[in-house]
Amino acid sequence: MIVISDIITMPGSKASGPTKKAGNAVYLLILLGVLGGMAVPLQTSINAEFSRFSRAVFITSFYSFLVGTIALFAVNLALNTEKFSASFFGAQDYSYIWFVGGLMGVVFLTANIVLLPRIGAALTVIVTVTGQMIIGLMIDTFGWFEAVPQPFHPMHLAGVMLLIIGIIYMNINKKLAVGKQHSRAWVFLGLFTGMLPPMQTAVNSALSREIDSTLFAAFISFLMGTIALFFIALIVHRRLSFNFKAGGTSLKPWHFSSGLLGALYIGMNILLMPYLGVTLTMMSAIFGQIIMGLLIDHFGLLGLPKQPIGPRRIIAAVIIVSGILILQFF
Repeated sequence: MIVISDIITMPGSKASGPTKKAGNAVYLLILLGVLGGMAVPLQTSINAEFSRFSRAVFITSFYSFLVGTIALFAVNLALNTEKFSASFFGAQDYSYIWFVGGLMGVVFLTANIVLLPRIGAALTVIVTVTGQMIIGLMIDTFGWFEAVPQPFHPMHLAGVMLLIIGIIYMNINKKLAVGKQHSRAWVFLGLFTGMLPPMQTAVNSALSREIDSTLFAAFISFLMGTIALFFIALIVHRRLSFNFKAGGTSLKPWHFSSGLLGALYIGMNILLMPYLGVTLTMMSAIFGQIIMGLLIDHFGLLGLPKQPIGPRRIIAAVIIVSGILILQFF
């Protein structure tokens, strides 16, 4: 079995060693990042379906987080039994990294809900991804949130710009509110909240190193998010109930699976960040999100209307892949 620590010499490195084995390993890790990112559109689509039964976005998010938390609890109870002992919890210093990772995820989710109807879907994607890339590059360069610093190269900026250009080219559409005038406050809010996912990844990765467990760090992140959404749902919606039937259809077990996909995404980011760096981890995940989004649209998965893949989307995907390759090679 190939172990990550055996094929990559140190966290934060980009397979700069001379061995072909290490170089191939990095591409394998990038592929894992892409696969993790593919879980996000599926999670969003399933949440959209569950919202028909809950009729409230925060209730939907609460149950998504709750299922992910329960699943991660079960996995950790089987694989990390010692971490549920009094001695383990008594030995921790409980710094900010224990609490803010999950809260960042909740804030990002809430901000997207606020932004989408105000500035349009495409501009929401563009400004939040721009925020992710800016802060990701800074975390990598300066080693913020206990991340391993990586030397800055001008081509890193070029790779990030190609990603942003590809996303803009893929999404630009007057119907999606791109090109219209918007309040600067909403745009700056999108940029700020877009910075949260890379910060969340870095914080969760720091927690993973502190407690020596990726799985337990993911569990803590989900637990904090679940607790926050519990109170938000009660304050905003004053209930946690949902219907078992809506629009002539019944609630199915798979409607609750979005939490498992979210756990996969968070866990994959925590695992990969020390080895790929924040920027490349986020770019890989974003590309995975785009691939799955295109597949969902093209085949009309989960009951969504079909939107065939056209030349614009193919060209945009090539631009995005070019950005990821540039970031990796330099």
